[in-house]
Amino acid sequence: MDNYEETFETWNKVASLYQEKFMDLDLYDDTYETVCGSVSKDKAALLEIGCGPGNITKYLLNKRPDFNIFGIDISPNMFELARKNNRAARFEIMDCRHISDLKSKFDGIICGFCLPYLSKTDSEALISDCYKLLTEQGLLYISFVEGDPEKSGFQVGSSGDRTYFYFYSLDYLTAILKKYNFDIIHEYKVFYKRTETENEIHTILIAKKSPTS
Repeated sequence: MDNYEETFETWNKVASLYQEKFMDLDLYDDTYETVCGSVSKDKAALLEIGCGPGNITKYLLNKRPDFNIFGIDISPNMFELARKNNRAARFEIMDCRHISDLKSKFDGIICGFCLPYLSKTDSEALISDCYKLLTEQGLLYISFVEGDPEKSGFQVGSSGDRTYFYFYSLDYLTAILKKYNFDIIHEYKVFYKRTETENEIHTILIAKKSPTS
């Protein structure tokens, strides 16, 4: 079993626990408000990558019921929860490494904490694919955990199951976004209390697609 396979199995197993912990978490609400305010198009098409139980989609639709949201997740259990939590959105089971197969264009793409579970190579490919899927001036939202990439590795959750976790530096992802013609328009840093003794910096970047020269 490779790192991805074990991680995906864990996410599927803990889907209900994840929903209990994060469905009503308001820690990132300011960043979602920015998305709602930055996508001015009426009935805009949004793609949510790694939608989990649909917590971000639910927030966005509560604020902007005109959004047309399509969510994907590798976990069948997450997919089922997302559908139950968001009757107005559309969902599909899909590996985010295969979004280049999608034929639609989107006015915004939300990628909430997918990068911590993708290697540098796959994260760069994802950002490149997002550029191709976005309409002109389309919005990209990505969040990740800042840290030393050398400390990436398996983490054990409260259930005892493991996920392979990748840390990223802000400089690295800023450079990747620039490489693929994204202009960062907002940057947020959120302090997340992981345990009683451990804090993490969660960084959210909101960027717009710029035209190629």
